[in-house]
Amino acid sequence: MTKAINNKNRTDNLGFETLRARAEGAVLFVEIAAPPMNLAGPEFYRDLVSLIQKAEADDAVQVIVFKSADPDYFISHVDVTRIKENREAVTKLAGEASVGLLYRHLSASRLVTIAQIEGRVRGVGSEFALACDMRFAARESAIFGQFEPAFGVIPGAGGAQHLTRLMGRGRALEVMLSADDYNAELAERYGWINRALPANKLADFVRSLAHRIASFPAAGRLAVKERVNATALPSAEDLRRDSELFLEGVRSPDYQAKTQAAMNHGFQTRDAELNLGHLLGDC
Repeated sequence: MTKAINNKNRTDNLGFETLRARAEGAVLFVEIAAPPMNLAGPEFYRDLVSLIQKAEADDAVQVIVFKSADPDYFISHVDVTRIKENREAVTKLAGEASVGLLYRHLSASRLVTIAQIEGRVRGVGSEFALACDMRFAARESAIFGQFEPAFGVIPGAGGAQHLTRLMGRGRALEVMLSADDYNAELAERYGWINRALPANKLADFVRSLAHRIASFPAAGRLAVKERVNATALPSAEDLRRDSELFLEGVRSPDYQAKTQAAMNHGFQTRDAELNLGHLLGDC
């Protein structure tokens, strides 16, 4: 990581399977590239753990911008066939087999993280974006969903915690219990994201903001994040409880039946999930 950072504008995969990293001064731009639809599987989580460890160990890195190499999918959701493998992959950094605690580590990090969202971001992908410090989305293409209740389970990696804090009780319940898709304009109005911007202005806006933040003294960023997190960041205990409830749910017959029905309708296939809200309503 240090070598890559010290060579301005160098692109370096750093041995990652699903991430592409490019440094611009103190800002690290990271593309998520996990074809065919950016499902969150163990390869992604191993890469994310490694990226966070390397970035935190490198004082040259101050801000990370996450974006997608796929215009249709930021992170689609968890690969439901590999949940156990995912939990094992995050243990190295989280200290426990909990994706929610990995995300909490990212939120509490000295690094400032920005999600630049184009395409669909749902389920554990939405929870990843919520764990980032800021979220900016393309007005024309970004679609958000926290659909786990359609399968009879709670979001297991912090979604309920973050959405309630950001939106308030009523809108958080609407978003989760409807298990529907929400466009960027509505996501902005509800507080899911900081701003929805025209797609042709999104990258320049995020890049300018990231470099501006990175240019200021690190002490200020650390103090501000610490105090904001003291008020807004879910506790480790709350995230553990959500994870426990999620895992209890995925072992239930109702979850298994609903998952199989969704698979029969094209769940976890690229074309079918372009309109996942409709698919889930039909299952």
